[in-house]
Amino acid sequence: MKTITDCVHDILRHQPFIEDALSRNIINFSSLAVDLQPQVEKVMRKPVKSGSIVMALRRYHPKRITNTTTLRNLGDITVRSGITEYAFLNSNTILSSQSNLLNDVKEKSKTYFTYSSNFQESNILVSSSLKNVVEKHFRDETCISVTDELSSISIELPNDNSKTIGLYFYIFKLLAYEGIPVFEMISTSNYFTLFLEKEHVNKAFLLINEIKDN
Repeated sequence: MKTITDCVHDILRHQPFIEDALSRNIINFSSLAVDLQPQVEKVMRKPVKSGSIVMALRRYHPKRITNTTTLRNLGDITVRSGITEYAFLNSNTILSSQSNLLNDVKEKSKTYFTYSSNFQESNILVSSSLKNVVEKHFRDETCISVTDELSSISIELPNDNSKTIGLYFYIFKLLAYEGIPVFEMISTSNYFTLFLEKEHVNKAFLLINEIKDN
């Protein structure tokens, strides 16, 4: 049978912002208990006193998952503007369209190009100067959406980034706290790139740069 403590801990594990605040001892247990009370009562299917929830909170010991030393070791941050994103439905011919596009842009070293795909659709992020080239080679494909005037922020990751717990969480948490939406993201072994609408890029750059200085 699930106890109040089990119920409260399950809720907290699915609310990382609250869990992070608890790990830093910057949240009031009584206020949080009142906020969680309706959720706890719904799960327990009976009235629950806020004092019981406070006791459950005191028994919860979340780990601080972010290694601030690793965050300070983030490398160069590169900002690029003038990017367009295309989304196409996958088809039997889309790989041929991609191949033709790659062949056409391979000598254009100063332009931006990246391609990603899953089972349903394929995305292309390119310098806006390549729009005509993309549309020429993908004219027979089904275009889902086109988004102009995006900017990217590319971050060089530390060598041990794959073993660092909470690295991406910290970056996304920082952006979420400041109300900055992320339009798209792409990561490789050593780089992490965020794509944002242009009105958000300057604020996001300053926030991410602050991580390295703290």
